[in-house]
Amino acid sequence: MSNLDQNIQEAKAQLDAHAVEIVKWHFSPETGSPFWLDWAKEAGWNPAEKITCFDDIIAKFPHFQDEWLRDMPNEVWRPKAYEGRPFSIFETGGTTGMPKQRIGWEDYKIDYSEFSETLNDDHFPRDHYWMMVGPTGPRRLRLSIEHLANVRGCSTYFVDLDPRWVKRLISSKQFDQARAYMDHVIDQAITILKNRKVSALFTTPKLLEAMAERMDLIKAGIKGVFCGGTTMDQQYTRFLVEEICENQIGFVPTYGNTLMGLARHRPFGPENDYSITYHAPQPRAVLRVVDPKQTENLVDYDAWGRVELTTLTKEFFMPRFLERDEAIRRSPWENCPWDGVAEVRPFGAMEKKIVEGVY
Repeated sequence: MSNLDQNIQEAKAQLDAHAVEIVKWHFSPETGSPFWLDWAKEAGWNPAEKITCFDDIIAKFPHFQDEWLRDMPNEVWRPKAYEGRPFSIFETGGTTGMPKQRIGWEDYKIDYSEFSETLNDDHFPRDHYWMMVGPTGPRRLRLSIEHLANVRGCSTYFVDLDPRWVKRLISSKQFDQARAYMDHVIDQAITILKNRKVSALFTTPKLLEAMAERMDLIKAGIKGVFCGGTTMDQQYTRFLVEEICENQIGFVPTYGNTLMGLARHRPFGPENDYSITYHAPQPRAVLRVVDPKQTENLVDYDAWGRVELTTLTKEFFMPRFLERDEAIRRSPWENCPWDGVAEVRPFGAMEKKIVEGVY
């Protein structure tokens, strides 16, 4: 048996044990959350007794519905073990109507503390300054990026962006207003870069490109860049690495959201034609690439499918949530010996026009 095969087996055993522990936590009256305890009563079976491995979750649970996060009061998601502790309320998605909300306490700190260990100190120096140009407000991202910087001894400047407003402007074809708003955001970012020392940026691909049009990022002292947002095809990734970062600024693509946490990427470049593959922070979150028409089935490796997310933490249990993303299923990697998702893009991107705004 190869080292990779052995690592795959060990990771699966770890996932199975973790899945059993988390299900017991959320479905036990002493620790569980009201939503899942009520769900079990209505379903007529007790997951705390029936779930013996991760595959049982896939086989026995229906898809988690995002309406539950829009319509239910936040208290139903608080595990009894967290009773009396105020929670943070994070929003995700939405341009109109009620957004999805997730409550939380420490999950984002765990995700981003672990992610810090994957960073190169040359590109993301410790004890310095970062700048985030992106959505703050009710989003988990703002606290997460600040925590990541703090873990590395850094402090962070913030330039806020409201992606819902940008999407609304673009949807109503007010392109001049969308451009004016984007210029307003970039103006603030450039002002900080001109007047303060910043070594690392967190932003979206389009905003990074816009900043690079206005100033030389290398001369400004930028050594590393995180790029969030989903759609970075191979051609665009190569452009960002070679033209915008000039192969000198460390480029770290990120794929994450309020419901999953943060996935890490595996090495990419000319050797694999700049195809980016991400791996979820297993066992706390699991990504599967499934057949959109038969979602219980995985697609073959190197085939396209819809992204399905299962989140497994003591703060939040979310089985089989169908993301609004599609991706290529990739085989396990030695540093993350479980499936990866590659070339992530909005679900149905080839069939319909998708409004992504500044992403």
